[in-house]
Amino acid sequence: MDANLKAFLDMIAFSELGSALIALSDNGYNVIVGSTPEKPILFTDYSNHPMTGEWVDFNHDGKQEPGESSNAAGRYQFMGRYWPAYKQQLALPDFGPESQDRWAVQLIRECHALDDVLTGHPQIAIAKCRSRWASFPGASYPGQHENPMAALLAAYSAAGGTTA
Repeated sequence: MDANLKAFLDMIAFSELGSALIALSDNGYNVIVGSTPEKPILFTDYSNHPMTGEWVDFNHDGKQEPGESSNAAGRYQFMGRYWPAYKQQLALPDFGPESQDRWAVQLIRECHALDDVLTGHPQIAIAKCRSRWASFPGASYPGQHENPMAALLAAYSAAGGTTA
C-alpha cells in the first residue's frame, strides 16, 4: 500500500478512535461505537458488521437521532446501514481488516480525495472527506467531537505520511 494512503488511513483511525483505544483493540478494527479506553466495547466475529441492526443510544431515550445514537463499528467507524451496499459493491468477503481498509479507500475515492492523499496533500483530503468522518474538522455532525486539523496532520506525519 502507498505510504501516504496508509498514513491517511492511520490518521482516520486516530481521529475516530484515539491512540489509547487503538492500542487496546485489534488496531481499532474490532471497536464498537461508544467505546472508551476505560471501557472498550470490542467484537470478535469479523464475518459481518457487528451492529447492522443495533444502535447505541447515547441519551438512553430510545430515539435514533443524529449525534445521539449510532451503530458505527470498526477502525473507521462505519455505519451498519451502509454495510450491505458496500459489501456487495466491493465484493467484501467479511468485515475484517482488509475489507475495512478497502471500504475506507472507497469512501476517500468517492470524496474525490484519493489523488490528494497519494500526492501528499492531506489537509485538502481531510476537508474533502469531512462528510464521511464526523471527527474531521468542519464535519458539523450534531453532537460529535471534531479534532483540530493540526492534530490530524501530526497523526498523519507520525504515521509516515509526507506532504508535497
